[in-house]
Amino acid sequence: MVSDGIDRLGFLIHDVQRLMRKRFEAKASGLGLSSAQWRLMVRVAKEEGITQARLAELLEIEPISVSRLVDRMEESGWIERRSDATDRRVRMIFPTAKASEAYTEIKSLAGEVYEESLTGVSLEDRRILIKGLEAMAKNLADGETASGEKVKGAEGAAA
Repeated sequence: MVSDGIDRLGFLIHDVQRLMRKRFEAKASGLGLSSAQWRLMVRVAKEEGITQARLAELLEIEPISVSRLVDRMEESGWIERRSDATDRRVRMIFPTAKASEAYTEIKSLAGEVYEESLTGVSLEDRRILIKGLEAMAKNLADGETASGEKVKGAEGAAA
């Protein structure tokens, strides 16, 4: 059987993601954050005021694990918890100035990893790759945005 490589797509996406994460972790090791901590910090920097429950969902870890991670990061001065103005039971997470500075460095390191990973890929092929991955994400999102948020009205769209 002749294959156009499509049968390897999932493995390639997974391998590229794993290798990029590994390369990033090596570059970012000097920041003093674990992989889980910098992933949480990036989410908090992108979505200031995110709830712990939402972080658990986006990071695909148990809420109790997020709570412990947030505890450690708060003690280290990376993030701060605030109560929601409308529901004091809800804890919202915000980056500190320390985290905002580190986020700038993290974005730069990520850019270096992206460039390394795309060495030898033409600008046009890069555009095609991104467009194709965006289409795949949209096809599989089931009413979620790229950031993982549910699209309003999408719940009943399939019915």
